[in-house]
Amino acid sequence: MRVAPVDKSFLGIVITLVVAGFFIFLSASMGLHARGDATFGSIVFKQVVIGIIGGSIGMYLMSRFPYRLLRKYSFYILGAGIVATLLVFIPGLGFTHGGAQRWISIGGFSMQPAELLKIAFVIYVAAWLSAARNRIHEFKFGLLPILVMLGVIGFILAQQPDMGTMLVITSATFAMYIAAGANWRDVGIFVLTMLLAATALVAVKPYILERVKTFMNPAEDAQGSGYQIRQAHIAIGSGEIFGRGFGQSIQKFNYLPEPIGDSVFAVAAEEFGFAGSVTIIGLFMVFAVRGFKISARAPDMFGGLVVLGIVILIVMQSFINIASMLGLFPLTGMPLIFISHGGTALLVTLTGIGIVLNISRSQLST
Repeated sequence: MRVAPVDKSFLGIVITLVVAGFFIFLSASMGLHARGDATFGSIVFKQVVIGIIGGSIGMYLMSRFPYRLLRKYSFYILGAGIVATLLVFIPGLGFTHGGAQRWISIGGFSMQPAELLKIAFVIYVAAWLSAARNRIHEFKFGLLPILVMLGVIGFILAQQPDMGTMLVITSATFAMYIAAGANWRDVGIFVLTMLLAATALVAVKPYILERVKTFMNPAEDAQGSGYQIRQAHIAIGSGEIFGRGFGQSIQKFNYLPEPIGDSVFAVAAEEFGFAGSVTIIGLFMVFAVRGFKISARAPDMFGGLVVLGIVILIVMQSFINIASMLGLFPLTGMPLIFISHGGTALLVTLTGIGIVLNISRSQLST
Protein backbone atom coordinates (compact mmCIF):
# COMPACT_ATOMS: atom_id res chain seq x y z
CA MET A 1 0.00 0.00 0.00
CA ARG A 2 1.34 3.41 -0.96
CA VAL A 3 2.15 5.67 1.99
CA ALA A 4 1.11 9.32 1.67
CA PRO A 5 4.04 11.78 1.58
CA VAL A 6 4.99 13.90 4.56
CA ASP A 7 4.78 17.69 4.53
CA LYS A 8 7.85 18.47 2.41
CA SER A 9 7.96 22.15 3.38
CA PHE A 10 8.10 21.31 7.08
CA LEU A 11 10.72 18.62 6.48
CA GLY A 12 12.81 21.09 4.46
CA ILE A 13 12.74 23.63 7.29
CA VAL A 14 13.83 20.96 9.77
CA ILE A 15 16.73 19.84 7.54
CA THR A 16 17.84 23.45 7.13
CA LEU A 17 17.81 23.99 10.91
CA VAL A 18 19.73 20.75 11.55
CA VAL A 19 22.42 21.46 8.93
CA ALA A 20 22.84 25.12 9.84
CA GLY A 21 22.77 24.21 13.52
CA PHE A 22 25.52 21.65 13.11
CA PHE A 23 27.88 24.12 11.44
CA ILE A 24 27.24 26.70 14.16
CA PHE A 25 27.78 24.02 16.81
CA LEU A 26 30.99 22.89 15.10
CA SER A 27 32.34 26.44 15.07
CA ALA A 28 31.43 26.96 18.74
CA SER A 29 33.16 23.66 19.57
CA MET A 30 36.44 24.96 18.16
CA GLY A 31 36.88 26.77 21.45
CA LEU A 32 37.29 23.38 23.12
CA HIS A 33 39.67 22.21 20.40
CA ALA A 34 41.84 25.31 20.72
CA ARG A 35 42.21 24.68 24.47
CA GLY A 36 43.29 21.11 23.76
CA ASP A 37 40.18 19.77 25.45
CA ALA A 38 40.16 16.00 25.10
CA THR A 39 36.37 15.94 24.99
CA PHE A 40 36.17 17.85 21.69
CA GLY A 41 36.19 14.75 19.49
CA SER A 42 33.71 12.84 21.63
CA ILE A 43 31.31 15.81 21.79
CA VAL A 44 31.26 16.20 18.01
CA PHE A 45 30.99 12.43 17.57
CA LYS A 46 27.95 12.23 19.88
CA GLN A 47 26.32 15.22 18.20
CA VAL A 48 26.67 13.57 14.78
CA VAL A 49 26.09 9.90 15.58
CA ILE A 50 23.53 10.11 18.39
CA GLY A 51 21.95 13.45 17.52
CA ILE A 52 21.85 13.77 13.75
CA ILE A 53 22.10 10.15 12.57
CA GLY A 54 20.20 8.60 15.48
CA GLY A 55 17.65 11.40 15.40
CA SER A 56 17.14 11.01 11.65
CA ILE A 57 16.48 7.28 12.13
CA GLY A 58 14.04 8.06 14.96
CA MET A 59 12.34 10.68 12.82
CA TYR A 60 11.96 8.26 9.92
CA LEU A 61 10.57 5.47 12.10
CA MET A 62 8.08 7.72 13.87
CA SER A 63 6.99 9.23 10.57
CA ARG A 64 5.69 5.77 9.65
CA PHE A 65 4.51 4.60 13.06
CA PRO A 66 0.68 4.49 13.49
CA TYR A 67 0.43 7.66 15.57
CA ARG A 68 -3.01 6.80 16.95
CA LEU A 69 -1.35 4.05 19.01
CA LEU A 70 0.35 6.85 20.96
CA ARG A 71 -3.09 7.83 22.24
CA LYS A 72 -3.86 4.27 23.28
CA TYR A 73 -0.63 3.93 25.25
CA SER A 74 -0.30 7.57 26.37
CA PHE A 75 -0.58 6.72 30.09
CA TYR A 76 2.30 4.25 29.88
CA ILE A 77 4.37 6.66 27.79
CA LEU A 78 3.94 9.35 30.44
CA GLY A 79 4.74 6.85 33.18
CA ALA A 80 7.97 5.91 31.40
CA GLY A 81 8.86 9.60 31.05
CA ILE A 82 8.31 10.21 34.77
CA VAL A 83 10.31 7.14 35.81
CA ALA A 84 13.18 8.16 33.51
CA THR A 85 13.16 11.66 35.03
CA LEU A 86 13.24 10.25 38.56
CA LEU A 87 16.40 8.28 37.70
CA VAL A 88 18.45 11.47 38.12
CA PHE A 89 18.01 11.11 41.90
CA ILE A 90 19.58 7.65 42.05
CA PRO A 91 23.18 7.84 43.39
CA GLY A 92 25.71 6.61 40.87
CA LEU A 93 23.30 7.02 37.98
CA GLY A 94 22.28 10.66 38.19
CA PHE A 95 24.90 13.41 38.35
CA THR A 96 25.05 17.13 38.94
CA HIS A 97 26.30 19.81 36.55
CA GLY A 98 26.22 23.54 37.20
CA GLY A 99 24.39 23.04 40.49
CA ALA A 100 21.50 21.12 38.89
CA GLN A 101 20.81 17.38 39.08
CA ARG A 102 19.22 16.85 35.69
CA TRP A 103 21.34 14.20 33.99
CA ILE A 104 21.97 10.47 34.09
CA SER A 105 24.97 8.60 32.77
CA ILE A 106 24.67 5.11 31.30
CA GLY A 107 27.58 3.32 29.65
CA GLY A 108 29.53 6.54 29.19
CA PHE A 109 26.60 8.36 27.59
CA SER A 110 24.81 11.13 29.42
CA MET A 111 21.29 12.36 28.82
CA GLN A 112 18.65 14.63 30.35
CA PRO A 113 15.51 12.51 30.89
CA ALA A 114 13.33 15.62 31.03
CA GLU A 115 13.65 15.75 27.24
CA LEU A 116 11.67 12.51 27.08
CA LEU A 117 9.24 13.79 29.69
CA LYS A 118 8.34 16.84 27.58
CA ILE A 119 7.20 14.74 24.60
CA ALA A 120 5.51 12.16 26.83
CA PHE A 121 3.55 14.85 28.68
CA VAL A 122 2.35 16.44 25.44
CA ILE A 123 1.12 13.06 24.18
CA TYR A 124 -0.74 12.36 27.44
CA VAL A 125 -2.36 15.80 27.66
CA ALA A 126 -3.43 15.52 24.00
CA ALA A 127 -4.97 12.12 24.72
CA TRP A 128 -6.79 13.42 27.80
CA LEU A 129 -8.15 16.55 26.13
CA SER A 130 -9.31 14.67 23.04
CA ALA A 131 -11.07 12.09 25.23
CA ALA A 132 -12.76 14.78 27.34
CA ARG A 133 -13.51 17.12 24.46
CA ASN A 134 -17.27 17.18 25.12
CA ARG A 135 -16.79 17.80 28.85
CA ILE A 136 -13.77 20.06 28.83
CA HIS A 137 -15.84 22.93 30.21
CA GLU A 138 -16.53 20.91 33.36
CA PHE A 139 -13.96 21.63 36.07
CA LYS A 140 -13.28 18.00 36.98
CA PHE A 141 -12.72 16.93 33.38
CA GLY A 142 -10.97 20.03 32.05
CA LEU A 143 -9.04 22.42 34.27
CA LEU A 144 -8.64 20.25 37.39
CA PRO A 145 -6.81 17.29 35.79
CA ILE A 146 -4.63 19.69 33.80
CA LEU A 147 -3.55 21.51 36.96
CA VAL A 148 -2.99 18.24 38.84
CA MET A 149 -0.82 16.85 36.03
CA LEU A 150 1.22 20.05 35.89
CA GLY A 151 1.55 20.01 39.67
CA VAL A 152 3.01 16.49 39.69
CA ILE A 153 5.48 17.27 36.92
CA GLY A 154 6.32 20.63 38.48
CA PHE A 155 7.13 19.01 41.84
CA ILE A 156 9.53 16.55 40.20
CA LEU A 157 11.28 19.19 38.10
CA ALA A 158 11.56 21.59 41.05
CA GLN A 159 13.70 19.04 42.88
CA GLN A 160 16.34 19.01 40.14
CA PRO A 161 15.79 22.04 39.76
CA ASP A 162 14.71 22.58 36.14
CA MET A 163 12.15 25.36 36.03
CA GLY A 164 13.05 26.19 32.42
CA THR A 165 11.69 22.84 31.27
CA MET A 166 8.62 23.36 33.45
CA LEU A 167 8.00 26.73 31.79
CA VAL A 168 8.16 25.14 28.34
CA ILE A 169 5.86 22.26 29.34
CA THR A 170 3.38 24.70 30.87
CA SER A 171 3.40 26.85 27.72
CA ALA A 172 2.68 23.84 25.49
CA THR A 173 -0.07 22.64 27.83
CA PHE A 174 -1.64 26.10 27.91
CA ALA A 175 -1.73 26.29 24.10
CA MET A 176 -3.21 22.80 23.82
CA TYR A 177 -5.84 23.56 26.47
CA ILE A 178 -7.00 26.67 24.62
CA ALA A 179 -6.98 24.85 21.25
CA ALA A 180 -9.11 22.07 22.77
CA GLY A 181 -11.89 24.57 23.47
CA ALA A 182 -11.37 25.74 27.07
CA ASN A 183 -13.66 28.57 28.12
CA TRP A 184 -12.10 31.93 28.96
CA ARG A 185 -13.02 31.73 32.64
CA ASP A 186 -10.93 28.58 33.06
CA VAL A 187 -8.14 30.07 30.96
CA GLY A 188 -8.05 33.00 33.37
CA ILE A 189 -7.95 30.65 36.36
CA PHE A 190 -5.12 28.71 34.67
CA VAL A 191 -3.07 31.87 34.19
CA LEU A 192 -3.73 33.08 37.75
CA THR A 193 -2.74 29.68 39.17
CA MET A 194 0.51 29.68 37.23
CA LEU A 195 1.33 33.20 38.41
CA LEU A 196 0.72 32.20 42.03
CA ALA A 197 2.85 29.08 41.56
CA ALA A 198 5.67 31.18 40.06
CA THR A 199 5.48 33.59 43.00
CA ALA A 200 5.68 30.69 45.45
CA LEU A 201 8.70 29.26 43.62
CA VAL A 202 10.53 32.57 43.85
CA ALA A 203 9.89 32.50 47.61
CA VAL A 204 11.19 28.95 48.15
CA LYS A 205 13.88 28.84 45.44
CA PRO A 206 16.30 31.75 46.05
CA TYR A 207 18.24 31.06 42.86
CA ILE A 208 15.17 32.04 40.79
CA LEU A 209 14.99 35.42 42.53
CA GLU A 210 18.73 35.84 41.97
CA ARG A 211 18.30 35.25 38.23
CA VAL A 212 15.46 37.74 38.08
CA LYS A 213 17.62 40.34 39.85
CA THR A 214 20.48 39.64 37.43
CA PHE A 215 18.06 40.03 34.52
CA MET A 216 16.88 43.39 35.85
CA ASN A 217 20.41 44.67 36.50
CA PRO A 218 23.20 42.46 35.07
CA ALA A 219 25.81 45.16 35.73
CA GLU A 220 25.34 44.88 39.49
CA ASP A 221 27.55 41.78 39.62
CA ALA A 222 29.31 41.88 36.25
CA GLN A 223 32.00 39.39 37.28
CA GLY A 224 29.62 37.05 39.05
CA SER A 225 25.98 36.31 38.28
CA GLY A 226 25.93 38.85 35.45
CA TYR A 227 29.10 37.56 33.75
CA GLN A 228 27.45 35.27 31.20
CA ILE A 229 24.94 37.81 29.95
CA ARG A 230 27.65 40.49 29.82
CA GLN A 231 29.92 38.28 27.68
CA ALA A 232 26.95 37.31 25.50
CA HIS A 233 26.19 40.97 24.84
CA ILE A 234 29.83 41.59 23.92
CA ALA A 235 29.71 38.69 21.45
CA ILE A 236 26.40 39.77 19.92
CA GLY A 237 27.49 43.41 19.66
CA SER A 238 30.80 42.42 18.08
CA GLY A 239 28.96 40.70 15.25
CA GLU A 240 27.49 44.00 14.02
CA ILE A 241 25.56 43.60 10.74
CA PHE A 242 27.20 40.67 8.96
CA GLY A 243 29.45 39.22 11.64
CA ARG A 244 33.13 38.37 11.92
CA GLY A 245 32.76 35.34 9.66
CA PHE A 246 32.36 31.61 10.16
CA GLY A 247 34.74 30.29 12.81
CA GLN A 248 35.98 33.77 13.71
CA SER A 249 34.28 34.22 17.10
CA ILE A 250 36.60 35.50 19.81
CA GLN A 251 34.24 35.17 22.77
CA LYS A 252 34.04 31.38 22.48
CA PHE A 253 37.68 31.18 23.54
CA ASN A 254 37.73 31.33 27.37
CA TYR A 255 35.33 34.28 27.65
CA LEU A 256 31.79 33.11 26.99
CA PRO A 257 30.50 30.45 29.42
CA GLU A 258 28.86 27.40 27.81
CA PRO A 259 29.65 28.39 24.19
CA ILE A 260 28.32 25.06 22.91
CA GLY A 261 25.41 25.06 25.35
CA ASP A 262 22.95 27.79 26.19
CA SER A 263 25.32 30.53 24.91
CA VAL A 264 25.62 29.15 21.38
CA PHE A 265 23.31 31.83 19.93
CA ALA A 266 25.78 34.49 21.08
CA VAL A 267 28.53 32.69 19.14
CA ALA A 268 26.32 32.55 16.05
CA ALA A 269 25.48 36.25 16.39
CA GLU A 270 29.17 37.15 16.66
CA GLU A 271 30.09 35.18 13.56
CA PHE A 272 27.07 35.95 11.38
CA GLY A 273 25.94 39.27 12.81
CA PHE A 274 22.49 40.79 12.87
CA ALA A 275 21.67 39.27 9.47
CA GLY A 276 22.50 35.77 10.64
CA SER A 277 20.64 36.22 13.91
CA VAL A 278 17.49 37.35 12.12
CA THR A 279 17.80 34.38 9.76
CA ILE A 280 17.92 31.94 12.69
CA ILE A 281 14.91 33.57 14.34
CA GLY A 282 13.12 33.61 10.99
CA LEU A 283 13.69 29.88 10.48
CA PHE A 284 12.12 29.11 13.85
CA MET A 285 9.17 31.36 13.01
CA VAL A 286 8.61 29.63 9.66
CA PHE A 287 8.95 26.29 11.47
CA ALA A 288 6.21 27.39 13.89
CA VAL A 289 3.86 28.66 11.20
CA ARG A 290 4.18 25.50 9.13
CA GLY A 291 3.76 23.35 12.23
CA PHE A 292 0.60 25.23 13.21
CA LYS A 293 -0.73 24.67 9.71
CA ILE A 294 -0.18 20.92 10.04
CA SER A 295 -1.92 21.02 13.43
CA ALA A 296 -4.93 22.83 11.97
CA ARG A 297 -5.21 20.27 9.15
CA ALA A 298 -4.78 17.18 11.34
CA PRO A 299 -7.41 14.49 10.73
CA ASP A 300 -8.40 14.26 14.40
CA MET A 301 -8.22 16.31 17.59
CA PHE A 302 -5.54 14.12 19.17
CA GLY A 303 -3.21 14.51 16.18
CA GLY A 304 -3.77 18.25 16.02
CA LEU A 305 -3.02 18.73 19.72
CA VAL A 306 0.10 16.55 19.59
CA VAL A 307 1.48 18.58 16.68
CA LEU A 308 0.66 21.86 18.42
CA GLY A 309 2.29 20.70 21.65
CA ILE A 310 5.51 19.48 20.03
CA VAL A 311 5.88 22.62 17.93
CA ILE A 312 5.31 24.85 20.97
CA LEU A 313 7.88 22.86 22.98
CA ILE A 314 10.55 23.43 20.34
CA VAL A 315 9.77 27.04 19.45
CA MET A 316 9.16 28.22 23.02
CA GLN A 317 12.42 26.76 24.31
CA SER A 318 14.36 28.19 21.39
CA PHE A 319 12.91 31.68 21.76
CA ILE A 320 13.48 31.65 25.53
CA ASN A 321 17.12 30.74 24.91
CA ILE A 322 17.55 33.51 22.33
CA ALA A 323 15.72 36.05 24.50
CA SER A 324 17.95 35.25 27.48
CA MET A 325 21.08 35.87 25.40
CA LEU A 326 19.65 39.19 24.25
CA GLY A 327 18.83 40.19 27.81
CA LEU A 328 15.07 40.05 27.21
CA PHE A 329 14.45 37.13 29.58
CA PRO A 330 16.22 35.71 32.66
CA LEU A 331 18.81 33.00 32.06
CA THR A 332 17.33 29.52 32.27
CA GLY A 333 20.20 27.27 31.21
CA MET A 334 18.07 25.73 28.47
CA PRO A 335 19.92 24.94 25.22
CA LEU A 336 19.00 26.22 21.76
CA ILE A 337 17.30 23.34 19.96
CA PHE A 338 18.98 22.04 16.76
CA ILE A 339 22.15 24.02 17.58
CA SER A 340 23.36 23.53 21.16
CA HIS A 341 25.38 20.53 22.30
CA GLY A 342 23.26 17.54 23.26
CA GLY A 343 23.15 14.41 21.14
CA THR A 344 20.32 12.74 23.05
CA ALA A 345 18.33 16.00 23.16
CA LEU A 346 18.58 16.30 19.37
CA LEU A 347 17.67 12.64 18.99
CA VAL A 348 14.49 13.12 21.06
CA THR A 349 13.63 16.34 19.24
CA LEU A 350 13.94 14.78 15.79
CA THR A 351 11.97 11.73 16.94
CA GLY A 352 9.22 14.10 18.08
CA ILE A 353 9.33 15.82 14.71
CA GLY A 354 8.84 12.38 13.17
CA ILE A 355 5.46 12.28 14.93
CA VAL A 356 4.58 15.66 13.39
CA LEU A 357 5.59 14.40 9.93
CA ASN A 358 3.52 11.26 10.52
CA ILE A 359 0.40 13.30 11.24
CA SER A 360 1.16 15.54 8.26
CA ARG A 361 0.69 12.49 6.00
CA SER A 362 -3.01 12.53 6.82
CA GLN A 363 -3.58 16.29 6.97
CA LEU A 364 -6.82 17.49 5.51
CA SER A 365 -6.85 19.84 2.52
CA THR A 366 -8.24 23.35 2.96
